Amino acid sequence: MGVGIVGLGLIGGSIAYDLAAMGTPALWGLSRSLQTCGQAQELGVVTTAATEPQALTHWHETTLIIIATPLDQIVPSLARLLPFLDPQTVITDVGSVKAPIVAEALTLWSRFVGSHPMAGTHESGFAAARPGMFAHAPCVVTGDRAPAEAVELVERFWRSLNMDLVVCSPDAHDQAVAWISHLPVFVSAGLLLSCLREPNAVVQNLSKHLASSGFRDTSRVGGGNPELGCLIAAYNRAALLRSLDAYAEVIQELRGAIARGDQSQILESLQTTQQQRSRYCSPPLR
Repeated sequence: MGVGIVGLGLIGGSIAYDLAAMGTPALWGLSRSLQTCGQAQELGVVTTAATEPQALTHWHETTLIIIATPLDQIVPSLARLLPFLDPQTVITDVGSVKAPIVAEALTLWSRFVGSHPMAGTHESGFAAARPGMFAHAPCVVTGDRAPAEAVELVERFWRSLNMDLVVCSPDAHDQAVAWISHLPVFVSAGLLLSCLREPNAVVQNLSKHLASSGFRDTSRVGGGNPELGCLIAAYNRAALLRSLDAYAEVIQELRGAIARGDQSQILESLQTTQQQRSRYCSPPLR
């Protein structure tokens, strides 16, 4: 299949690396950075690259376009492509929020299928891209309003990168990722902000010196891309607020048990989390 990629950052660049490794480099890539375009072409991960769609010539050979931009640029990027698209071209994205993106994109292009490959690192940009990043990671496909053959093409593409497909509605996706991806960003950020509010400078400096693997694991996503966190809060607001409210309620329950010295309640809560954690981490993390 002929593939075009809009956005050659961590995700788009890693897709390009995988396609090149399979011997079928992307027909083209679009990037805002002229330097990135040059690097991608020099490395052979795209056949051609440009900063503007009018500079490209492979439109009729392009069967699938992947929009790998930040959330707020997905629909505008699609709009920029419209004058050049072949009517049979299928378009997908990699955004971490689906319902508002899919709804708006489908008003512009009926062969749009929402995707969310759930792989990545805290880094960003083409320099962070690497081959093999998607292997055995889950990928959500939300194609309930797109033509069946368009959905099948998108599913086939992600399977070619050895991803594990999950099919669901955009709304279900957004509610689920609010729990396991978006809420942790703000819980982690809240932990870091709370530590920074310690008024005793000696205690705060000692805390920084003593912080080890547990703190690094718990705070990692709070130290990620701030712009991405802002976009998540804007695009998945309702689901995120719902999960934050539930989390705050649980924290108050735990605080109450600690304040009362209710060891039975504390033990029961921690036994529950110990037993249930493996259901969210497959294979179980050690």
